[in-house]
Amino acid sequence: MIKISNKLLVSASVAALVSFGFSGCMETSAPVKHGMDGGVYYPIANGKTGPYHVNTTAHDMTINNGRVPTEDEYNAWNSDVMPDGTGLPEGEGTVEEGEEVYEAKCVMCHGDFGSGGGGYPALSKGNAYAMYETLTRQRLKPDTDGPSRFFGSYWAQASTMWWYIKDAMPHPATDTLTDDEVYALVAYVLNVNEMEIDGVPVDEDYVLNRENFLKIKMPAKDVYEPVIDGPQGPENVRAYYANPDNFGAVKVKRSERCMTNCQEPTVHVAEITVGISDFHPPMSAVRDLPAEEGSSSFDAKTAYTEACAMCHDTGAAPAPGDKGAWAPLLAKGMDAVYKNGLNGTDAGMPAKGGSSLSDKEFKLVVDYIVNQSK
Repeated sequence: MIKISNKLLVSASVAALVSFGFSGCMETSAPVKHGMDGGVYYPIANGKTGPYHVNTTAHDMTINNGRVPTEDEYNAWNSDVMPDGTGLPEGEGTVEEGEEVYEAKCVMCHGDFGSGGGGYPALSKGNAYAMYETLTRQRLKPDTDGPSRFFGSYWAQASTMWWYIKDAMPHPATDTLTDDEVYALVAYVLNVNEMEIDGVPVDEDYVLNRENFLKIKMPAKDVYEPVIDGPQGPENVRAYYANPDNFGAVKVKRSERCMTNCQEPTVHVAEITVGISDFHPPMSAVRDLPAEEGSSSFDAKTAYTEACAMCHDTGAAPAPGDKGAWAPLLAKGMDAVYKNGLNGTDAGMPAKGGSSLSDKEFKLVVDYIVNQSK
């Protein structure tokens, strides 16, 4: 990969050797900086980097859009919670309190007991320690259970959960939970994952605070590689991916850059010898989509209740019949209303509300809402 940079100063000169009837190119030596992916940062000299022209005016231009943030604004944006407890505030919450907050602000997207739903991820599928053992499963056949990846079985640090809930949840009213509510929610998530802290089960009476939070040991804590934490993180990543043995890649000549015939002649390429034959249903070359059912059998009210009410009936989005909220939206025309609903909006609505409705069905649901709001 070639990267353009004006941080390094490497000059190249072309001298015309008239007396010998030819011209030559000579490069001066200079330090070479490599990116994490192995690419080289090439310098900009005389308005070019290699054979490519560069707009040096744009490179040197000062951009004065916006303003410098205040200290409070910067600190609010630069918040984080690290595994060692850096950034983790004092506070406490019980599993029972967390369940109350979850039922009020989370269940409509993440489902009962964190089981998932509405297009949003599950937070639990059972005992975290048992589900951790599924991560090495291979889905060799269509009816074979694969790995279960969710918070309890898959995440390496609980601090990520605390920070993400505080900073990005609940949708769409982010950053509205108190620290105690976040502790309570994390306690509840640990509970539905049937986890323990320092040998003590996180039951409904468990009180989670900063002190015992730092004792949480996730099942998958030590299984990730390469090690990215600490000041040597980038170098660890670079060294790890420099050795193809670490991730099952084909070995190539490592002593020189190579574009063709790079594979070592001694490399043995392992090929799949056991295929899947018992497909259910049998494989077919037909790729036609199933015929859409007629709209006469589609119940827009039921679809609204199942796919839309979680936001539109809770104040997160305009409710059916709220003429004041719908008036400015309808003023843009139904085509705009349909488009925003089908594609999603920057205000937080996912495409089709996160549902699996067809475009035709979704428009019928929109009509159902709009007809009550005129």
